[in-house]
Amino acid sequence: GPGGAPGPPSPRAAGAAAGSAGALSPPAAASKWVRLNVGGTYFVSTRQTLCREPKSFLCRLCCQDGPELGSDKDETGAYLIDRDPTYFGPILNYLRHGKLIINKELAEEGVLEEAEFYNIASLVRLVKERIRDNENRTSQGPVKHVYRVLQCQEEELTQMVSTMSDGWKFEQLISIGSSYNYGNEDQAEFLCVVSRELNNSTNGIVKEPSEKAKV
Repeated sequence: GPGGAPGPPSPRAAGAAAGSAGALSPPAAASKWVRLNVGGTYFVSTRQTLCREPKSFLCRLCCQDGPELGSDKDETGAYLIDRDPTYFGPILNYLRHGKLIINKELAEEGVLEEAEFYNIASLVRLVKERIRDNENRTSQGPVKHVYRVLQCQEEELTQMVSTMSDGWKFEQLISIGSSYNYGNEDQAEFLCVVSRELNNSTNGIVKEPSEKAKV
């Protein structure tokens, strides 16, 4: 133009610039986000999340995609995985934040089966530990107690309660009046109920806390 001022770009140059910018965005978006069709349910995640476990099936599927894996895609471009989507949520969340979170309605064995299928070794260990802990907790069953009734005089009561050991705990004190006369003074008699957890004993055998403890 006059004065050496640059003129507006030609339509062909503007079209070429716009075309190149538009061509860059779809591949960039496609390289980051991945759609999965797991048993008919869609999940969306990033390649970084899915490739957190390098040896997992999901990493091979999304980061090493090739004809040797034989992965199929549906009409939307999502990877097809013929697995139960119910148990895929805990798998994907573990890859996202590294924590094992299983809803109460989900069976841990189902999550373990999927973790083994997707070949996520660290998650397999976590689920097995969770199952083992639950089995140990269930096998112990409810806490059972054994009770004993100790008879003592009023002057012995304080010493007896303060010296209880071996897991015995005070439960109840029952006054049974004055059964014996010593000189001119009546000595009050009490029944002291104590208990301890049966699981704390060895092979279910509860040892006597002292010689004067009677059932």
